[in-house]
Amino acid sequence: MSEHRQQILQMLSQGQITVEEAENLIAALEKEPASDATPKVKAKFIRVVVEDGPTKVNVRVPMQLLRAGVKLASLIPPHARMQVDSALREHGMQIDLSQLKPENLEELIDHLNDLTVDVDDKNAKVRVFSE
Repeated sequence: MSEHRQQILQMLSQGQITVEEAENLIAALEKEPASDATPKVKAKFIRVVVEDGPTKVNVRVPMQLLRAGVKLASLIPPHARMQVDSALREHGMQIDLSQLKPENLEELIDHLNDLTVDVDDKNAKVRVFSE
C-alpha cells in the first residue's frame, strides 16, 4: 500500500475527512502516473522532421554525438574558446562554450516536449523530439 493511500486512510479513521472525500482522494491517486515506479528512459536521438509537400527533411542525430560534443567543448583552450564564441556571435548564435555542461544538455533534452516551432508555410509540418 502506498504512503499516500495510508495517509488518506489514517485521515479517514481520525475523522479528518469523510468517506466520500477519501474515495475521491484515492481515485485521484490512481489516476496519477507513478513517477517513482517508472524509471526515466535516457533519450538516444534528437529528431527534426519537416514535411512540406514533396520536400521532406528527416534528421536523426545521436544524443551521444551531442553529449560527446559538449565534453569536447570543455577541452578547447580558453583563448581558442573566446575566438569560437566570437565567430558564433558574428553568425547570430549567442552561445558561450564555457557554459556548456553535460547536465545542461540533459536539461535541454528534458524540455524538448515544451518546444514550439513556428513555420511560415501553413502546409509544412515540423516536429522536433527526442526518442
